[in-house]
Amino acid sequence: MGSLLQFMRLVGQLKRVPRTGWVYRKVVNPESVSDHMYRMAIMAMVTEDKTLNKDRCIRLALVHDMAECIVGDIAPADNVPKEEKHRLEEEAMKHLTQLLSEDMRKEIYELWEEYEHQSSAEARFVKELDQCEMILQALEYEELEKKPGRLQDFYDSTAGKTAFFPKNLNVYLSEPFHNYNNA
Repeated sequence: MGSLLQFMRLVGQLKRVPRTGWVYRKVVNPESVSDHMYRMAIMAMVTEDKTLNKDRCIRLALVHDMAECIVGDIAPADNVPKEEKHRLEEEAMKHLTQLLSEDMRKEIYELWEEYEHQSSAEARFVKELDQCEMILQALEYEELEKKPGRLQDFYDSTAGKTAFFPKNLNVYLSEPFHNYNNA
């Protein structure tokens, strides 16, 4: 099998990796990592924040959890030390990107590192999208189950980490609310 096909098959596994936090909370039909990354990319695409490179944000959203096709979705509840999680994901990204041409290998790995190290305004924005997408998903699950507040710990886990409030999603996506260039 060609290396590109092998890469695509590995990344395709993300469609079958459920988000661990939802599994632990016994959500019926939890979203996959791929579902999560896709909506983050859409959220990046529809932002109207002109201070950010929108294409870079979309690419960061598509790459940020890519290693999970190999290591799985390691959730905070798994109690894996941050350094170990990073090491596992770094090994996975090196393996994945070795399957690509030199230019693509460099681009995808550098995007992943940029997100991991939060080294740009775009990476910091996408990190907030990660939190916001999770909150939006929690809200949707609560509405589907008709159990408001059941997933409150997901909202609480973002306290102080974002400038986001669930009731203001439309504002969040249309108006710049935080200067990521000065973070």
